[in-house]
Parts: sequence; structure tokens; C-alpha cells
Amino acid sequence: MPTADASPDTRVAPRPVPRARRRLRTRIILSFALLGLSLTLLLAFATNWVRGKVEEDMIADVMNRNINAYSQRYYNSGGRDIGLPVQQMYGRVVSSAKFESLKEDQPDWYSLGDGIWPMAGRNEDGTPFAYKLAVRKTPDTWFFLAYDMQESVRRTEKFEKALYIVVPVFTLFSLLLGWWSASRVMAPVSELARRLRRSGTNSDPEALAPHFAGDEVGELAKALDDYSDRLTDVVQRDREFNADVSHELRTPLAVIRGAVELLLSKPELDERTRTRLQRIQRAEQQCTDLISALLLLSRNERAVGECDVAKVAQQLLDSHRAQLAGKPLQLRLDGERKLVVDAPESAVSVALGNLIGNAVKYTQSGEVIVRMHGNAVDVIDSGPGLSAEDAAKLFERGYRGTHAGHSQGGGIGLSIVRRLCALYGWDVQVRPGEERGVVATLRFLPAS
Repeated sequence: MPTADASPDTRVAPRPVPRARRRLRTRIILSFALLGLSLTLLLAFATNWVRGKVEEDMIADVMNRNINAYSQRYYNSGGRDIGLPVQQMYGRVVSSAKFESLKEDQPDWYSLGDGIWPMAGRNEDGTPFAYKLAVRKTPDTWFFLAYDMQESVRRTEKFEKALYIVVPVFTLFSLLLGWWSASRVMAPVSELARRLRRSGTNSDPEALAPHFAGDEVGELAKALDDYSDRLTDVVQRDREFNADVSHELRTPLAVIRGAVELLLSKPELDERTRTRLQRIQRAEQQCTDLISALLLLSRNERAVGECDVAKVAQQLLDSHRAQLAGKPLQLRLDGERKLVVDAPESAVSVALGNLIGNAVKYTQSGEVIVRMHGNAVDVIDSGPGLSAEDAAKLFERGYRGTHAGHSQGGGIGLSIVRRLCALYGWDVQVRPGEERGVVATLRFLPAS
């Protein structure tokens, strides 16, 4: 196996699940609710501010006109004390002789200049008061006009209480409007997704665009139809290519098999020639198994069969043993011999053969042990081990270990193992050995 400095297990695992996000429909509803709440609060604040501003301006205008009229009536009446025929208003005229007494009675009024002033506080009995005071001062006479604001304060409180009801009501209305709008907007999208899922289960997918209007969803359906057509063409060409290659390669391999079997049947062969012919025979069988496995992967379909894993493992070890060429390496099979899986022999041979082949390739001396278990096979080597970088990329297509050096191979063997495991529901994992080397485990589903 590729190199090692103790690292965690490497195994075929599902892709990480993306972080969950709210559904688009939920986001539309929440957007409407937040927009309704924001606009209602803004409108309530603006309305309350405008109402207060308009009311304040109207009161100021009324008080200015009334105090002017009040002073005019005072001078027209010859300085007699006159009343105000207006509710919520109190008028007072102070002559120059009473300026000092005003300072004692109403010190706040005494210090004020011309204009309209807000006054607030509490009476002696603790009740609050609020009024606006209009002041007009002449050298000989001071005019005061007070406008009671208590009624205005009560109206403001009632208005604000009404806003506390209006804001939730309009927010709820926005929420309902968002729910209705989201349902209308998302209905064609949901229908498109439903038809797309249903179409994905058929070998001949139906066209999506005719079922939708010429809007954005319709454009998306057209794009999906175009993509589906192109993808179908690619898949069809790939299947035809694989089928053609498989058929064309099987013919010369059958010729090789027949010729080898014919030559091996001759008793006059010397041992050296017989050994070479047997090596050709094993290579032909490996090619046939690999072609069958690749054809299954290209079609993404499981082939039925019954395979004795121990028998396949022994054949693979015999094949590699014949190719050691004096390499100080022992190959042996340990453990139970009763493991039978529901899969063709070619698929098991390719998956297990790649694991054994890697162990033999990267172990320069020592031993490679194939250990059988109840539903799994361990391939244990005494090689250099597995580095962290190799562990992370071991099953990627085209990746070759850091100790691969100038060895032959395109780095696709373990990628094929991963794809076969995904097809048949098996599990493959690689971990550092107890002392050195690597332990590769191929775990099978229980035979049905």
C-alpha cells in the first residue's frame, strides 16, 4: 500500500451533508412578515409624529390668534377684565402695578418672554397637569393665555394604544399575504421538482417545458430539458462505447484463452513453458474480470451470482506469488474459508485483487496476509505504512501514493474498488497496522 506514518482510518464515506437552510417558501413568508412589521412600525411612528406635529402647530396657531384677540378686546373694553368664551383656555391680564405680585404667585410665568411655552408638573394634590402658555408682554400690561393639554394627552395615549393593536394586526396580515404569495410563487417550482424527480426514475425522461408557462419557471424547465437531452446522449454514447469495447475485447481474450488451454493440454510441454502459459492464462482471466466489472459500473447495475471469496483470494495470491521474481515476500491466506457473497466472481476479484496487488507492490520484504472473517477480508502487509496525505486522497481517481515513485499504474485501482463498493453496498477502509504496514479491510453485505 502507499506510505505510512500512523494516521486515522480511511474509508469510503458519504459526501458531507450541506448545512441545512430554510426552505425558499419559508424565507418568502418570513420576508413578507418582516417587511410588513417594519413598514407598519415605520408608518405608526411617522403617523404619530405627524399627528403630534400637526396638533402642536394647530394649538400654537389657535393660541396666537386668541391671545392677540384677547389683548385687543382688553384694550377695546377700556382695561376691564374680560373672560374667555372658549373651553380649555384660561386667560389672565396683569397690569404693571401687579407685576411683583405675579412674581410671588407664578414665578414661572414671571420669567417667561413672549411666545408659547409648554408647562407641566403636578398639583398640590399630586395630580398631573400639562398646558401651553401663550405670553404677550407690553410695558404696561402682560397677557397670559393657558391652553389645557390634558385632553390632548389623553387622545395621544388612546392613539398609541390603538397603534399597539394595529401593528400586530397588519403584521399578521403581511404573514398571511406572504404565505399566500409564497404558495402561488412556489407552486410551479414544486411541480417542476416533482416532475423532475419522477422523470429521473425513467430511462426515457419526459419533457418538462410543455407543462409550464413561458415565465422564469418555464425557462428553467427548457434549460433542464436541454441538459437532460445532452446528458442522455452522453450516457447513451458511453454505454454503447463500453458495450462495444467489452464485446470487441472479449473476442481476442477468448482466442487467447482457447489457445492457452490448447497448449496447456499438450503433455510434452516443459515446466518453464507451462509456467509462462499459466501466467498468460491468469492475466487473461484478470482482463476478463476487469472488463466485466467496468461494464457493470458503466451500467450502474448489480450482476447476480455467488462467489466463494476464499477461492478468489487463493487464486489471486497464487497469481501474485508467481510474479514475485525472487522478492523476499511471503503470501498466505488465513482464517475462515466459508465466506460466500451474492456477487459475481469478477467483481470480487477486481475489488480484492486491487487491495492485494497494492500490498504486494509496496511491500519490499516480509509478508502479505489475507485474513478471512465472517463477512470481511483483511489484507495485511508489512510495508512502509500510510501517510496522512495518502490517507486523505487514497480512493481518489488518478491519485498515486507518495511512495509510488516510478512504478507503473495510473492510480485508478482503488478508485474502481470504491465504485464497486458503492454499487454493491460493501465497505472498504484502510488503517495503519499495529506495528508497521497497512491493514485494508473489505467488508461485504451478508449473503441473502
